[in-house]
Amino acid sequence: MHKALADKVQEQLDQQIYPGASLALYREGQWQEFYVGWADPDRKLATQPGLIYDLASVSKVLGVGTLVLQALKEGILDLEDPIQSQLSDFRHAHLRILDLLTHTSGLDPYIPNRDSLDRAGLTQAMLHLELRPDKHYLYSDVNYILLGFYLEALLEKSLEELITARICDPLNLRHTTYGPCPGAVPTVRGTHTGQVHDPKAQVLGPHTGSAGLFSTILDLERYLESQLLDSSVYLDQVHGSDPANPRSLAWRREGDWLDHTGYTGTFLLFNRKRQEAAIFLANRTYWQDQRAKWIQDRNELMDLIRQGKF
Repeated sequence: MHKALADKVQEQLDQQIYPGASLALYREGQWQEFYVGWADPDRKLATQPGLIYDLASVSKVLGVGTLVLQALKEGILDLEDPIQSQLSDFRHAHLRILDLLTHTSGLDPYIPNRDSLDRAGLTQAMLHLELRPDKHYLYSDVNYILLGFYLEALLEKSLEELITARICDPLNLRHTTYGPCPGAVPTVRGTHTGQVHDPKAQVLGPHTGSAGLFSTILDLERYLESQLLDSSVYLDQVHGSDPANPRSLAWRREGDWLDHTGYTGTFLLFNRKRQEAAIFLANRTYWQDQRAKWIQDRNELMDLIRQGKF
């Protein structure tokens, strides 16, 4: 690992931003893996190969995002298809797959009494969301939850079944699954049940398009290799109406780098032109949940990788 990146990781460990991290870096056709700190300081479990992490919003690209790209290539759906074509109870006839995929739907993510709703109640709330005054880019889980519902209706299987059959089995992702996942790296101190961190995913379970997947370094290496070798033009296209937030399909774009992050302290990024990639898995919510600070800390790591300092 480049000294600049190693020093930054150590600095964040010393500041207790996260207890430990699993990191994989890809260059010149080879992966290098690094394991630092503690997966669970209370039980004295050191970070090591084979650990299972809550991916949080990285689930969006590994799951729904990949399924949509596959369906586009197969001609099963089109980016212009209205969401109502499969979800007749959805309120907004003008919204398309592309709008949800690039977070430019204009949907207001606020759901009254969300934490008191069961799966049926939360599902109905998603189908009846209000619109904001404009459709400028706003990153929100609701877009991918609705895309998940859409795919389930279109392909007549649960997201869990679709991800297993169309992604995990072909790529030999043996440890990628929806939670709860007993034995996973804990995201909250004192909690070892493997429950998914995201509250909406706790309710929607294997029907959640926005979060809920757990995985390992090895599985994510296999997944990113498939993306690096993907000849699809879809990943090279830029979409969205906000020039400050360019998107590929499902992925955020910065130059030739595509990336996606997760609330629990995870991120993936890759560059197909340079054939480089990185995986970072941590449980940054274990001790504290300072989201704004984490975004700054995370971006420092990602910037070093984009600059080639890995």
